[in-house]
Amino acid sequence: MDVDQAHEDCNAVLDAIGNAVIADREFLETVLLGVVGRGHVLLEDVPGTGKTLTARSMASALGLSFSRIQFTPDLLPADVTGTHVFNEETREFEFQAGPIFANIVLADEINRAPPKTQAALLEAMEEGQVTVDGETRMLPQPFFVIATQNPVEQEGTFPLPEAQVDRFIVKSSIGYPDEAGEFELLQRRAGRVEQSPSIERVLTDDEVADLRQVPEDIRVDDDLLTYMTKICRETRQDGRVEIGVSPRGTQRLFESSRAYATMMGREYVTPDDIKRVAQPVLAHRLVLTPDAMVNNVEKREVIANVLDSVPVPTVE
Repeated sequence: MDVDQAHEDCNAVLDAIGNAVIADREFLETVLLGVVGRGHVLLEDVPGTGKTLTARSMASALGLSFSRIQFTPDLLPADVTGTHVFNEETREFEFQAGPIFANIVLADEINRAPPKTQAALLEAMEEGQVTVDGETRMLPQPFFVIATQNPVEQEGTFPLPEAQVDRFIVKSSIGYPDEAGEFELLQRRAGRVEQSPSIERVLTDDEVADLRQVPEDIRVDDDLLTYMTKICRETRQDGRVEIGVSPRGTQRLFESSRAYATMMGREYVTPDDIKRVAQPVLAHRLVLTPDAMVNNVEKREVIANVLDSVPVPTVE
């Protein structure tokens, strides 16, 4: 698949999802960025804004299998990965796959499960496999996690460790629709019998696999590599930041920039591509100082200040 075809396919997927989800195009691009960039997405927003619908619509448009895991305080790791069950007929233990065995997995309200269960996702997200009773099993490919958490009702929740948050390539929020969007939401609901809208498949399995390979051929000049490096290193020098962007985050910025250039139909990365993806890719990786948190400093504000302070290279 060439870049032009990838651009057309991405637009077709975004158009299909946009017919089901009332959301900004930029938000939908950020979610698709996770698929194209071969990463995972963390969505944080209040209930009822369309996070689950977005994940389900993405799976339908891409023609991939979908599974939803509702994280609760009593959820066990085996409930996610699967376990061995004794078969009375064969008198043997057989592996019963858990809901993690799907192409797109929605980890709903992930911060409501205890750390041990949250950790069950780590190997799956990083390695594309799970280990149950000492036996490693590969997950379906492509494998993509969309995790959600609510910024409200924090009692009885377990905040994600920084090491796990760092494994999400992007973090974003859908937000409330504007008045026109909410009116359109009601119009769409009035025009169908089902509560949730349906969405048709846009790509085949092979096309999704090919699409995810295209960014590997996108050109990134050395001065842009230096630009990305300086941005990430600058976050570690900011007085409001206790822990800045890790080297893993620097790599994710590189991968996301290539993925975004692919979505835009270009064979090369520009400084604007880097600026476009910097907020959703880098902000959630920062750990602010206690003083900064007391003063309600926003992580996105820190990234914005860093982007303003680092000189932008000139691309000819």
